[in-house]
Amino acid sequence: MGKTAVVVGGGIGGLAAAIGLHRIGWQVTVLERTSTLEDAGAGISLAANGLRALDALGVGGPVREASRGQYSGGTRTPRGGWLTRMDGAALEEAVGTPIMGIPRSALHRLLRASLPAGTLVNDRAADRFEQTGPATVRVGSGATVLEADLVVAADGIGSTIRGRLFPHHPGPVHSGQAVLRAITAHAMDLRTDFELTWGRGTEFGHIAFPDGTAEWHAVLTLPAGTRFPDPLAELRRRFRTWHDPIPALLDATRPEAVLHHDVNELRTPLPSYTAGRIILLGDAAHAMTPHLGQGACQALEDAVVLTAALGTESTVEAALARYDAERRPRSQAVAGAARQAGKLGHQLSHPVAVTLRNTAMRLTPSRVATRMVLRHHAWAPPSLP
Repeated sequence: MGKTAVVVGGGIGGLAAAIGLHRIGWQVTVLERTSTLEDAGAGISLAANGLRALDALGVGGPVREASRGQYSGGTRTPRGGWLTRMDGAALEEAVGTPIMGIPRSALHRLLRASLPAGTLVNDRAADRFEQTGPATVRVGSGATVLEADLVVAADGIGSTIRGRLFPHHPGPVHSGQAVLRAITAHAMDLRTDFELTWGRGTEFGHIAFPDGTAEWHAVLTLPAGTRFPDPLAELRRRFRTWHDPIPALLDATRPEAVLHHDVNELRTPLPSYTAGRIILLGDAAHAMTPHLGQGACQALEDAVVLTAALGTESTVEAALARYDAERRPRSQAVAGAARQAGKLGHQLSHPVAVTLRNTAMRLTPSRVATRMVLRHHAWAPPSLP
């Protein structure tokens, strides 16, 4: 009988891990507590490292077909002046691909389609677990009890499994920001594939999709738990004087499509991503701020490294030790870099600091900016069996 795994969480990282484990012959059950993922209506940018991870798992081709390459755009001021220009062709030449924009719902759908029927079980929370022996974990979900050789905790930033494994860890903290986002109701006549606009303590950005629709996001400096009676009206008020196409993107949005989330992060690094036969993956292990666009890419890296380790090491214990040794330093370094990028980017609010930042960005040669991006994108996946 082959080895069995229970993956807790049916998001991007959990589905990718399930694909990898199935590929190397494991029997996998994915437990997802919701019927529809809360953020399925938003969009995502996939950098070269995330795309390479998808290639290793065998789903890179379909994901690229459903995505739009980000060749044009850059970072702007609220009045529309350019701070930096994106050179997607130069990035493609350097790492083999531009950054690709895709709706999350499309990515989720493609990942689910790569799994055998019945692998993903919706509306099923993992409400208890116990390591019953050196090589066995028992997972309870209501009246159902599953026994597995491995549990992959991909249950997000609020991971209950992480809280049980590391009860003294402070857990996620609020970053001081909130993000509001949506996909437009119809195609837009956009001149660029991707833009960020930085104001004082505020960011607005968009990603264009193959069908002409676009995801936009607004990052605001707000106390945790802040909510608006009419989020779209509030954003129209805040961004009414910002450059085109920002007002047009908001006007093309249905009020009910707007998602509003506090931006939280695991600011205190975990001491380990493993405990016995239970491992943490994705946001459960290293939830980070979105300022480098690396959250999903790091979860995809996790899935590939876990698959490679389990498929090549002589024991599960050796594989999990390798997973922790490879993934914890890199993902925690990227999380720290994302936090720093936010502090030096749109989170600046003092006029003098903003002026200095804008001047430095305008003077930075594009080749230097490309090299800075490559620090995080230039990751090569290990070979899978």
